[in-house]
Amino acid sequence: MWRFAVMLGVVMALSGCQSTHDQLLARGYPPPFADGFDDGCNSGRQAAGVITGEFRKDVPRYLKDHAYAEGWEDGFRQCKAMRESEERNDYRDRHWDERERAWQQEKDRDAARAYRSQ
Repeated sequence: MWRFAVMLGVVMALSGCQSTHDQLLARGYPPPFADGFDDGCNSGRQAAGVITGEFRKDVPRYLKDHAYAEGWEDGFRQCKAMRESEERNDYRDRHWDERERAWQQEKDRDAARAYRSQ
């Protein structure tokens, strides 16, 4: 789970000039992991409905190279989840009225109080 959080942070922080691949290499990840993450991320965005994305997976390499496979899985899950989250937020912003927003906020506050009291 910690690896997911770290990788999610890496992906979210990648708004500069370096590519995701370059950022991962700079952070000490092995090249096969970075290659897999890049391919998996493109595939995850495509699976979440991004029209411009393309599914990429080097299947022979995925089957033989553990680091590539691990990077691919991490990239796929994280980028797919991020894209789906963006879509939910976009839908909410476009379609929810003020009453629905207030109800959701109250529900979140009640849940937070319940978790704190345990």
